[in-house]
Amino acid sequence: MPPGTVAMVLAAAVAHAAWNLASKFKRGDAVLFVGAYTCASALLCVPISLAFGAGEQQMLDWRLWAGATFSAVLHTAYSLTLQAGYDRAELGVVYPVARGTGPVLTMLFAILLLGERLSTDAMFGASLVVAGILVVTGNPLSRAGRRPVQGLIWGAATGATIAAYTLWDGYSVIELNLAPVSYYAATLLVQSLILAPSVLHRRRRARAALRADALPILIVAVFSPLAYILVLTAMLKAPVALVAPLRESSIVIGSLVACIWFREGHLARRLAGVAVVMAGIAVISL
Repeated sequence: MPPGTVAMVLAAAVAHAAWNLASKFKRGDAVLFVGAYTCASALLCVPISLAFGAGEQQMLDWRLWAGATFSAVLHTAYSLTLQAGYDRAELGVVYPVARGTGPVLTMLFAILLLGERLSTDAMFGASLVVAGILVVTGNPLSRAGRRPVQGLIWGAATGATIAAYTLWDGYSVIELNLAPVSYYAATLLVQSLILAPSVLHRRRRARAALRADALPILIVAVFSPLAYILVLTAMLKAPVALVAPLRESSIVIGSLVACIWFREGHLARRLAGVAVVMAGIAVISL
């Protein structure tokens, strides 16, 4: 993979970690929070997509809206599955299982369904990245409480939705030749429409929620689309099977911040995992 593409995916990982850390500080209703930042992201991305050359012809292309609609459904399914898992099991189980299984499934199905071919070195590097992520997150069952099986099931289900939208979005920008910025802007618009009924149902609490979470909403609205547009652009230059594990290096950043900032401990193990991830990134880039 070209070093420039590696740098692009790693920049996306930093942006992804930033908006996930910001979302940790939300205080209001989760649905209103997601609806607010999705709508704000759409309002931000649509003008940018038009300014960067998404002309009228592409905006009226049925392939753009068909691809974006299916992508919006998959992204919404991901959000709902993740939140359902958090409601039924511990975050310490659901999150690492989801982010660990997601790239593994993506790599597998990118090879089987998209016909991608990876060199032995590339496969080895991607495997190192996944292994390093698992070292950083640790054994989720060691802190699983009473419901480790539910956590594993919901985490794996969330990982499956991650793989699904990653593969579909990769197909859309590569095979359907859809511009990443306009494609994701359209996806955000459709997601906003999907979330609208749930947001309207909570409209009496909307003003208070917006006031309470204004800063996290703004951070997520900016960094979430930035992260994913960088990933979609990278998919045009490198196999999806390599982009998927590299983007999950955001877990490394988030875990180190959590360890130092939130004092979650296990610094030595997490640094060892970071070393493994960096070795995998070096193998992929070389």
